[in-house]
Amino acid sequence: MAVHETGTKHGTVTVVYQNEPIEVTTFRTEGAYTDHRHPDSVLFVDTIEQDLARRDFTINAMAFHPVRGLVDPFDGQNDLANKIIRCVNDPGIRLQEDALRVLRAMRFASQLGFWIDPDTEAAIRRYAPTLTDVAGERLRQELEKLLCGNHVRQTLLRFPRELAYIVPCIEAMDGFDQHNPWHIYDVWEHTAAVVENTPAYPLVRWAALFHDAGKPDTFLIGADNLGHMPNHPIASVHHMRESAKTLHFSKKMQHDLDLIIRYHGDRPEPTAKSVRKLYALVEHNEDLFHAICDLMRGDARGKSTRATKWIQKINAAESLFNEMLKQGEVLSPADLPVNGTDLISLGVPQGPHVGLVLNELFSAVANEEVTPEREALLALARRFMQS
Repeated sequence: MAVHETGTKHGTVTVVYQNEPIEVTTFRTEGAYTDHRHPDSVLFVDTIEQDLARRDFTINAMAFHPVRGLVDPFDGQNDLANKIIRCVNDPGIRLQEDALRVLRAMRFASQLGFWIDPDTEAAIRRYAPTLTDVAGERLRQELEKLLCGNHVRQTLLRFPRELAYIVPCIEAMDGFDQHNPWHIYDVWEHTAAVVENTPAYPLVRWAALFHDAGKPDTFLIGADNLGHMPNHPIASVHHMRESAKTLHFSKKMQHDLDLIIRYHGDRPEPTAKSVRKLYALVEHNEDLFHAICDLMRGDARGKSTRATKWIQKINAAESLFNEMLKQGEVLSPADLPVNGTDLISLGVPQGPHVGLVLNELFSAVANEEVTPEREALLALARRFMQS
């Protein structure tokens, strides 16, 4: 066995056994947490019980010894059986030590469907402001796991004020009445329902969280005495980008979220023309086409029963898209049976003009003004050059 000193400051070495790295750490306890994230000092102790006393929750404060069996000084096994998230000893002390534990408790509730012990929940509400002391990347990682949990809706509805310390736009969404018969929930209740009703992968769950964040900013009562939120997807994109700075989203994630949030209100019809239009809006990205369909379905399920018909149309449009892909039909300029070389041979100047003409040809196909056949497209290109 090889032994490497990987964290001697914290009493940790890494043992490589049969090519598998295993971290071995001395029993320890910790000093004060001035920054609500890292201990000011680490103290080595003699017993496993002292070590377990520094853990976050009772379900994480158990150990097993091949001779002694289960070591469970804080009754974590009972809490696990009863599906309870409870801090070890004093919840206030535990959460002040590491502010990320505030969010981690919510994440466990979302993932596991456990309920949070009342004293621990009270401490979460009291110390939620300390979440602003945590690095954005760590917050993003925990919140993403929360959003992808099987019990996310209940968690979002229980802790909107606390989550608003991470995503500030939640504060305005919570309790905001939409005054519209299409909606049976306020904006935050609708958002929680949409998150729950989308597949559990990060892109679409983040999009669901932000898709209606701009509604409070754009709300007005129309002449019909109903609530309207014109251009709210654009305002929602703004809120997403503001939070993306804090949470350190990648440029690709921001770009993809921008597209599917911005265009989530474009309801596709199950026609080739409509499918091509939506595919163009998501920049001819197959994954984003499916993601925006997932968001649209979740959005419809979070409304009143009036929106049920939208789900059927979205399903039909996505099925048509899949069939068009399978048949190799023209879905983007790259699929046209003519290319830049063909256009140059017709006399189109090399450079950006080639791309412009290809886009015009595709637009004509998408709008069903010309059939996607080579000779018909070349003839149209000649007419473009003459005009």
